[in-house]
Amino acid sequence: MNAIFRSKIPQILRAAAAVMMLAAGAAQAATLAQIRQSGQIRIAVANEIPYGFIDMNGQAHGAGPDVAAQIMKRLGVKHIKWVTASFGSLIPGLKADRYDMVAAEMAILPQRCQQVLFSEPNSSYGEGLLVPKGNPKHLNSYEAFAKSDAKVAIMAGADQLEMMHALGVPDSRIVTIANNADAISAVATDRADAYAATGLTVAQLAGKSNKVQPAKSFTDPVIHGTPARSWGGFTFSTNSRDLRDAVNTQLAIFKKTPAWTGIMKHYGFTANDDTQSSAKTTEQLCRG
Repeated sequence: MNAIFRSKIPQILRAAAAVMMLAAGAAQAATLAQIRQSGQIRIAVANEIPYGFIDMNGQAHGAGPDVAAQIMKRLGVKHIKWVTASFGSLIPGLKADRYDMVAAEMAILPQRCQQVLFSEPNSSYGEGLLVPKGNPKHLNSYEAFAKSDAKVAIMAGADQLEMMHALGVPDSRIVTIANNADAISAVATDRADAYAATGLTVAQLAGKSNKVQPAKSFTDPVIHGTPARSWGGFTFSTNSRDLRDAVNTQLAIFKKTPAWTGIMKHYGFTANDDTQSSAKTTEQLCRG
């Protein structure tokens, strides 16, 4: 090896390390200033009606996207690049900088708060159960799966899994599916005896097939002494605090307008859901 070249090896290695560090920095989530300068933001949804989904024309709809679009207008961001991902991939995608924000009305939970940042709640919703037509096993609660041999389907990454575990339902009675689109077939073909999801999701799915229905006498689960209710918000990388704070400011203003109320009503949220959406703060929900 040439002696001159050998003497330059440490310099080459240091330069390579610097390039690698710059590349790693470039992979971080875009700042609010960068988003405003580019005029574009990447927002992910999980194709879950009515929270956030993409129609056949590639247009985003749902409580999350519709409110997010209004907030982006207020922030001066002209273009939204919508990204679809499975629900279980939303948080990993934020960490990997595949998008800047999630508008899936993801429930604000302590374990998620350790991984990502949440806006203040945009919505609140209760639970539900999708069963076969006629509900042959008379399943009307999440607790029923801890007291029988019935199997319940749950979407990968959904917080219903933690609810079932808290109620003592063993993993042997839990069937994991990739997304809501698989729920009807899972229940209709007896892969599972029911599908656990939010009440809004269950109602939407039931309207798509005459082979399934919502459990009519369903009662919300009581988890650690408290009836289950979720609060959904927008989700951000831990590097995007400035973007999260800006969204919070505009969300607080927009939630006081008839436009916000109209969006929520359009997607099936009740007046009580609207009131409940402001009943807790993200700080309280992250504490558990």
